[in-house]
Amino acid sequence: MSRTRVHNLFVSLDGFAAGEHVTFDQPIGDAERLFGQFDGRGIHGIEGVDAPITVDLALTTLWGQGIGAEIMGRRKFGPQTGDWPDDGWQGWWEDEPPFLTPVFVLTHHPRESIEFPNGTSFHFVEGSPAEVLQLARDAAPGKDIRIGGGPSTVRQFLEADLIDFLHLAVVPITLGRGTSLFGGLEGIEDGFDITTVSSPSGLTHQLWNRKVS
Repeated sequence: MSRTRVHNLFVSLDGFAAGEHVTFDQPIGDAERLFGQFDGRGIHGIEGVDAPITVDLALTTLWGQGIGAEIMGRRKFGPQTGDWPDDGWQGWWEDEPPFLTPVFVLTHHPRESIEFPNGTSFHFVEGSPAEVLQLARDAAPGKDIRIGGGPSTVRQFLEADLIDFLHLAVVPITLGRGTSLFGGLEGIEDGFDITTVSSPSGLTHQLWNRKVS
């Protein structure tokens, strides 16, 4: 059985992983400070990356390894709400989305799929976490599924007990408000073995692996 994985999820010391209001100018709301040290050049591997290989970069590269599909929430795809407007919006990434796999976007509003030459395709679906996970597995036989966020989507899959691996990057700042990752999930850590790795950058990486009974 393939695994469900979360990677490179940046979280503040007080447990917020995104801002409250997403706009075209603020893709993660008023929480941009979380990503001040993020270097996304290595998400598909360090080959060709002209940068020192640090703990942060090495862990970032796990993002794409063995992944066959992604599931994301609607707010990760764009700031629109309600029915989709006829504005040509194809996601924050314009013509080069980095996923290179099928991506399933959770939404209550139907929309035609979008396909890109680099292998990325967006499919807009409605259903429970288990139902959408099965769609992703059918599209990526044998490969792992990435739960791409935002935090509300990750929380839904944690609540449904469908996460096998979770990589958190804890940023040494407090936000005071925003979208909580663990709100209402008291004791969720009991189901995981957690390894902590500190980085000279100030980030603390937590690697959560589901316990094997």
